[in-house]
Amino acid sequence: MKQVKKWSHPYKPAEKYSKRVAYMSMEFGISQALKIYSGGLGYLAGSHMRSAFQLKQNMIGIGMLWKFGYYDQVRDEKGMMRTLFRKKFYSYLKDTGIVVPVYIKGYQVLVKAFYLNPKIFNTVPMYFLTTDFEDNDELSRSICTRLYHPNDATRVAQNIVLGIGGAKVVDEIGGADIFHINEAHALPVAFHLYKKHADLAEVKKRLVFTTHTPEKAGNSVRGIGLLEDMGFFNGINMEVVREVTGMENEHFEYTPAALRMAKISNGVSKLHGDVANKMWANYKNIAPIISITNSQDEKYWQDKELLNALKNNDDDALIARKKMLKDQLFDVVADQEGDLFDQDVLTIVWARRFAGYKRADLIMRDIDRFNKLIHNTNRKVQIIWAGKPYPEDGNGISQFNHINRITYKDPNISILTGYELMLSKKLKLGADIWLNTPRRPQEASGTSGMTAAMNGAINLSTDDGWIPEFADHGKNAFIIPPANLNDDITAQDDHDHKHLMELLENTIIPMYYERPKEWTQLMKNSMRDVVPAFDSKRMADEYYDKMYNYEVNG
Repeated sequence: MKQVKKWSHPYKPAEKYSKRVAYMSMEFGISQALKIYSGGLGYLAGSHMRSAFQLKQNMIGIGMLWKFGYYDQVRDEKGMMRTLFRKKFYSYLKDTGIVVPVYIKGYQVLVKAFYLNPKIFNTVPMYFLTTDFEDNDELSRSICTRLYHPNDATRVAQNIVLGIGGAKVVDEIGGADIFHINEAHALPVAFHLYKKHADLAEVKKRLVFTTHTPEKAGNSVRGIGLLEDMGFFNGINMEVVREVTGMENEHFEYTPAALRMAKISNGVSKLHGDVANKMWANYKNIAPIISITNSQDEKYWQDKELLNALKNNDDDALIARKKMLKDQLFDVVADQEGDLFDQDVLTIVWARRFAGYKRADLIMRDIDRFNKLIHNTNRKVQIIWAGKPYPEDGNGISQFNHINRITYKDPNISILTGYELMLSKKLKLGADIWLNTPRRPQEASGTSGMTAAMNGAINLSTDDGWIPEFADHGKNAFIIPPANLNDDITAQDDHDHKHLMELLENTIIPMYYERPKEWTQLMKNSMRDVVPAFDSKRMADEYYDKMYNYEVNG
């Protein structure tokens, strides 16, 4: 075995952040060079790890080393979206020599930990787990092939590797005072702790939980028999499992189980905190659900020249830099799509995961009105779509392909592939309008709009997720007035489309072309208002203050 330094940081932790925290997540969006993330959840976790480093927090990250990552988004010969799973290897990750056993369906599976040095990407120390090495059989090795595997049993095995395997790795490097599980994927850590302490109160002292999903149907539910058979409960007697989790029937709900075993939990915006409390109001003995609004790392995301122009109140420099950033984005458009966009034309970007509730095609609901908007001779509009659906989400892929099919010859419209960190950043730097159209209140946070605002892109959004905490309509953003949630979905979509188009036609496009000074002021207001309130240093500090240091009887 190699010698492993115990809980080593390149700094002495700040006194207020001295409690040792192990942050566990299925995905981390840290760098384009480490493709182990799918989207928002990973971007959030990556920003948390960078800000924890900036604040000198006594934290480490525990994640999974996915052999094929999430997937590479590519096109076929007709331009339709395809998923490519390609083997990846990260030579800068170091084998720690730590190998720990977990038990899946009664069989021993070995888990190896690889180390990410904080100096590489300016994060806290991070450990990534894999079963894909020669000491395991082929089935065991396949557990870590890809993020969010479609096979149910494989997903449960991944939960076990992250939760129990991760906890055992943490034990090997000196232990933790707190385990923070980012979504309920790592829930088996709670059963590791219970097996060690045999007392739910002791588990609660050490476990905090963040929930990200404001729809009950989006929270994982699996058969309790499957989980027991797979080893999810770490060999704990089923009567005890039912007692500590409150699961009385054959359907095991991950989120309420996590809420019952953690000392405290949080939603990821004020609105989401309210929604989460209502969602789980009828569940007894759950932890308090507070709100800690997700945020993003301005040091990573914000363009320094834009920021300097803002600080110097130099409007000419701000406008010139924004046009340069638009041109850099347009180089990608030209490369992928063959369209030559114009830096002087209002550019709208819709970029995030393709999912039904996010409504990528809301702006196209009336296709004639949409085409008229895009091709107005005097006040032209350019629009870019980008984003990855889940690889098995046929509806999301169909939506991507539908937009591509009806727009691919249009010189003012492009749909891009490869929505990872590098493209995401270019889109945010180059957008004039960041379009966000989730069906309210289904977006827990929606942090992409934060990083767009940091770079002078103005949010045009439904009043969902983090937006109610930020937006001042007409001053730093444009907000679609809320639809009546008692109406059916069709009526809500009609309402949102109507107000979206009216805002574009009557307010946004005229301001951009006819009142450029007002537009520049809006950009500046947006940039000033988003930081520091939505910089992840604020978020990382709040987690220590409100979650890690929370006392159950305090």
